[in-house]
Amino acid sequence: MSYQHILLVTDLRSDADIVAQKTKRIFSLQQDAKLSVLHIVKDTMVGFGYELVPASSLYKEVDDVRCQDAQANMAKFLTRNGLDVENSEVTTAISSSEGIINYANKNAVDLLIIGRHERHGLSAWINGATADSILPNIQCDILVVKLDKPVK
Repeated sequence: MSYQHILLVTDLRSDADIVAQKTKRIFSLQQDAKLSVLHIVKDTMVGFGYELVPASSLYKEVDDVRCQDAQANMAKFLTRNGLDVENSEVTTAISSSEGIINYANKNAVDLLIIGRHERHGLSAWINGATADSILPNIQCDILVVKLDKPVK
């Protein structure tokens, strides 16, 4: 199958390079495809009584420092992995899965590539895996790259 728009989703941890290299290999086999890279910064939530509201909807600069750090790390990640991308984006969202699904739908992604860390016990139950939460809600093909336990 030929893909037109491949999206690499990264958490920018050190083992994200494994996912990047697999993406690079798949992308090299595609004719006339474009490659995008996405990193989600979880939005800060502000409480109003019983409601929680994303801070980014109230203040434009609320996550600027975290986003600027993530953009600097993204640039290093792209250079380190030799990825020539059409679009790299750092954005905020209430959850990683929501941000990924929204981006994929808005940008006509037809292959999403994401890493999945192995988790067991309480960590798996509390944190879950972003890859698991997007599977039922995404409209494109997904390649999930199995990684070991989360690294920093």
